[in-house]
Amino acid sequence: MKRDYYEVLGINRTADAAAIKKAYRKLAKKYHPDTNQGNKEAEKRFQEIGEAYDILSDPEKKKLYDTYGFEAFQDGTGEAYKKAQQGGYGPFTGHAQGFGSNPFGDGTYQSFHTYSSGGVSFEDLFGDILGGRKAGFSGRSHMGGFGEPSEEADLHSEMTVRFEEAAFGCTKTLQISSPDGSSQNLEVKVPAGIDEGKSIRLKGKGHMRHDGTRGDLFIKIHIAEKPGFTRKGQDIYTSANIPFTTAVFGGEAYLPTLNGQVLCRIPAGTQCGSKIRLRNKGIVSMSNPKSVGSCYVTIGIEVPKDLTMEQRHALKEFERTSDRSYTGSKARAS
Repeated sequence: MKRDYYEVLGINRTADAAAIKKAYRKLAKKYHPDTNQGNKEAEKRFQEIGEAYDILSDPEKKKLYDTYGFEAFQDGTGEAYKKAQQGGYGPFTGHAQGFGSNPFGDGTYQSFHTYSSGGVSFEDLFGDILGGRKAGFSGRSHMGGFGEPSEEADLHSEMTVRFEEAAFGCTKTLQISSPDGSSQNLEVKVPAGIDEGKSIRLKGKGHMRHDGTRGDLFIKIHIAEKPGFTRKGQDIYTSANIPFTTAVFGGEAYLPTLNGQVLCRIPAGTQCGSKIRLRNKGIVSMSNPKSVGSCYVTIGIEVPKDLTMEQRHALKEFERTSDRSYTGSKARAS
């Protein structure tokens, strides 16, 4: 014998729509098959919870249930069933399939899960997505009651790209699986210069609307860190050490950029902590390809460790002849 739907969700009959949804979300997460693999009792509870929510989340079906109970949704010729049918509701059928998140070795995601319909999407419940690298639906897309498409047809996803991929642009492939078992590969062109938190729009890749048109898929971009490099807008910041003698006498040294090592001129007397600006070695502007930021390199100085007797003597002589100037500098500082 079926349990009362209110009892299944653990709510009272005066619960409003928000309380019904909250109770369902909590229980659906707890008893979802993905987190209870092989647990038949949990699977049974999950289906029971979905059935209860399908009825109680819909005002008309809830009204029928409150008036006629289970009879309103059972096969038969009873008066309650006829009234239910006249109201547009047949026997309970309500489960809709959605996307999951089991990773394959190639970095794509593809699987199917069964979620209850009735206005709460699988994305809203679990934040899952399938797709290349790190991507995830964040949930504005909904399946309507009994699997009908919703007007909120846009999908929202997330993807993480490497530091260089965001700087120079790249093309990623997402594998999208449909409830009917079919799948398709979507090419996502990540434009050069895209910044953290920006979104890419794929037109017509969302859910179907009632009018037959499709919503869009919005992919929010996250940028992975790159050791030794920091980005601020279009500019890149990094650091490099140069030889002691190069800092003193000036010369040339290789400095790191996103494009690789670049041979740069080092002014004589360069101090530790000073910055050298490399123009047009930063990030290109998405709105103006001719606008490129700079790469700023903070200079560190390599102090020699193993000195020969001759080198030590030369430095000692430098120290001796510099005593007067250093003494003057200290006096002025004090």
